[in-house]
Amino acid sequence: MDIRALVDDDIDAVVRLWGTVGLTRPWNDPLRDIERARGAYPDLVLVAIDGGAVVGSVIAGYDGHRGWLYYLASAPTHRGRGIGRALVAEAERRLVRLGCPKVQLMVRSGNEGVLDFYDALGYERSDVIVSGKRLIPDA
Repeated sequence: MDIRALVDDDIDAVVRLWGTVGLTRPWNDPLRDIERARGAYPDLVLVAIDGGAVVGSVIAGYDGHRGWLYYLASAPTHRGRGIGRALVAEAERRLVRLGCPKVQLMVRSGNEGVLDFYDALGYERSDVIVSGKRLIPDA
């Protein structure tokens, strides 16, 4: 398995992966999310490739204060092979190279099962409430 920055030929496979694992939402256009992320930090939009196929993805972001992880996914056919762990580790390495002192992520309600995965990677749960406001609608 190789981890590298996403290229144009990966985009359709990544969007299909996100749909398969339930990461997409009607109010977020995944193509726009990829475009926006690549516009800011193209080297932080990562894919895992196995046998020429996309089997995982993660998008990392950095705002100068902290890093963020989004869209971590591994193909159901490849679960348990360390793909998620490897993607997070590579994203963290790239964030450190940018001088990022801290990385955070959000887990949607109803997806609490993934918290054990992040606990095992050393992520600590925070007692915070996240608020958001859409500035540019995707739909």
